[in-house]
Amino acid sequence: FKGDDFPVEQMSWNDCQKFINYLNQKTGKNFRLPTEAEWEYAARGGKKSKGNKYAGSNTISSVAWYTDNSESKTHAVKTKSANELGLYDMSGNVWEWCQDWYGSDYYGKSPSTNPQGPFSGSSRVLRGGSWINRTRYFRVSYRGGNDPDYKYYCNGLRLCLPQ
Repeated sequence: FKGDDFPVEQMSWNDCQKFINYLNQKTGKNFRLPTEAEWEYAARGGKKSKGNKYAGSNTISSVAWYTDNSESKTHAVKTKSANELGLYDMSGNVWEWCQDWYGSDYYGKSPSTNPQGPFSGSSRVLRGGSWINRTRYFRVSYRGGNDPDYKYYCNGLRLCLPQ
């Protein structure tokens, strides 16, 4: 889908890494994908969290583009409400790749402070749900994963820049 403010889509995890390497060389900065824990902390609203089911609300239509309201396409970012940290589209629009390997049982045995994900695996983490999904995929706690080469029309990215 095309538009100046539309999310990047059709990205594999490996495509994201190539883009990040290019961006870092071009800018001299150190952009990266967020870890899964960072992504969830941000989606929940950090220390300002109100405990919402979705990123910024308990009413999905106020914060997300999803199958019931998307008209089968992505939409410009910032057209739904932000979460408590002022972040948009953490629920819906496109799935967002995270840095971590996916481990279905990882959080049952992970460190409680800043977990970094499993050391290896066959899938990378995707979070947030997309415009083609039903509501269950948009909970801030919902976890998904796919092969790092998997390129799909509803997969995108969100960058972070450590300070």
